[in-house]
Amino acid sequence: MTLDLHHDIHHDLHGLKHDWEEHSVNPTLKKNPERKATFTTSSDIPLDRLFTPDDVALDYETDLGFPGEYPFTRGVQSTMYRGRFWTMRQYAGYASAEESNARYRYLLDQGQTGLSVAFDLPTQIGYDADDPMALGEVGKVGVSISSMKDMERLFEGIPLDKVSTSMTINAPATILLAMYIAVGKKQGVSPDKLRGTVQNDILKEYIARGTYIFPPAPSMRLITDLFAYCKTDVPHWNTISISGYHIREAGCTAVQEVAFTLANGMAYVQAAIDAGLDVDDFAPQLSFFFNAHNQFLEEVAKFRAARKLWAQVMKERFGAKNPRSWQLKFHTQTGGSTLTAQQPENNIVRVAIQALAAVMGGTQSLHTNSMDEALALPTEKAVQVALRTQQIIAHETGVCDTIDPLAGSYAVEFLTSEIVQRAEDYIGKIDAMGGALKAIEAGFINQEIQDAAYAYLKAVEKKEQVIVGVNQFATEEHDQRELLRVNPAIEQAQRQKLADLRAGRDNSKVAELKGQLEIAARGSENLMPLFITCVEHDMTLGEIAHTLRGVFGEYRPNVSI
Repeated sequence: MTLDLHHDIHHDLHGLKHDWEEHSVNPTLKKNPERKATFTTSSDIPLDRLFTPDDVALDYETDLGFPGEYPFTRGVQSTMYRGRFWTMRQYAGYASAEESNARYRYLLDQGQTGLSVAFDLPTQIGYDADDPMALGEVGKVGVSISSMKDMERLFEGIPLDKVSTSMTINAPATILLAMYIAVGKKQGVSPDKLRGTVQNDILKEYIARGTYIFPPAPSMRLITDLFAYCKTDVPHWNTISISGYHIREAGCTAVQEVAFTLANGMAYVQAAIDAGLDVDDFAPQLSFFFNAHNQFLEEVAKFRAARKLWAQVMKERFGAKNPRSWQLKFHTQTGGSTLTAQQPENNIVRVAIQALAAVMGGTQSLHTNSMDEALALPTEKAVQVALRTQQIIAHETGVCDTIDPLAGSYAVEFLTSEIVQRAEDYIGKIDAMGGALKAIEAGFINQEIQDAAYAYLKAVEKKEQVIVGVNQFATEEHDQRELLRVNPAIEQAQRQKLADLRAGRDNSKVAELKGQLEIAARGSENLMPLFITCVEHDMTLGEIAHTLRGVFGEYRPNVSI
């Protein structure tokens, strides 16, 4: 096609669209005005009444390419789900290791293809179950893991060379991974056979979630220690899951989720390079974690835009040579903050739409929230429905039979390009501040999220944003459904297990290891091998974390943020 002919076609299309508006749209508007004066996405991207080729300026090779090839807009695998489906992970963990183990076995029997571990709050911030700081929180929002013995109970009867395990743990990620490696060794599984992901993303804790322990510098050291160790010893492990999920849960927009997540990813890459690692030695083991919200087309475009942007960043900014270093591989979880306690069955529909967006956007693994999670930890029945949602999408809808099926949609391509451009603008502002950590310390990212969250809440209050069953279509409810409750006796049982552990171990060896760990923490050696030795000698999570607190100190956020 010549340039002149291309211009003529677009000129004709512009005229045809004008005629359509004059002769078809305007008479309709006189009879039936549109619902709103303007339509926008969550990121305030204006949505036109109709998108045409005039709205999309794409060079197929540079902007889209082919699946499995740069810039990966259309997917990171060349055959995507025609080869195999995404990993179906149901995030689970509560009470004791034994009870969580039973839930994992149930999920695997129901067809789940990967495990995803939720840890309780004391575990997430490095406290043992018998620490005074853990009082009343043991086993409440996840499983309580204080020692390698707990980790053994958690995976009893589950061969670690046969499953892929994701662990949502950040500040003490190195210690929990050390326990997992040690359990694998006891099962006869060498570290190089282990597959999975550890979240290990501390920057988003400073931004949105709050389960940090140490200040930024030692936290980044622990992260790069894990990168370096896994590169040689646990090569099939994803060493970090750079998370936009929690940033989105805090109230940011889709564009902000992409921008802030990738900015954090760039900070980790730079920290690893500064620590002496070659980018292509660790970048293939990086992974990401995104949210899936209700605005279907924007969410599909968001995932495509993130892949394209990350490929450009890794190739052009960091000079990565290995195509696997350019790939943005990601896990998705449906939007917890979109779930409602009112009319909880509505959440099944929300989750199905969100999960479909993740699949149409090319996710590598997926967790679907359960209908009752706005009320309590999910029951087995609710979890089964959530898992069946994924299986129905995979096996009954046909959307997995062709790759990136929404590519070429004028609306989706417009949104993809717009999200790329707007995320790049944010990244430029963050670069000008000195990077993600400086932007966090200055309060910029936090303020942007707070402003977006406030704008959304105002829209809900004014009913500009409809929440079905909440601010419209509400009903009088007398819900008597069964909810999962954690037995308070779990806490005392965990305390007793720790007392028995401490009474039966070699405490002189533990004291010796504490001294070695303190010296090593003050130095610069990689701490991962020593963490494995410590947990193998029954040193607890809290004892290791407290030793590190004595050297690294604890993070205290700037009160102005």
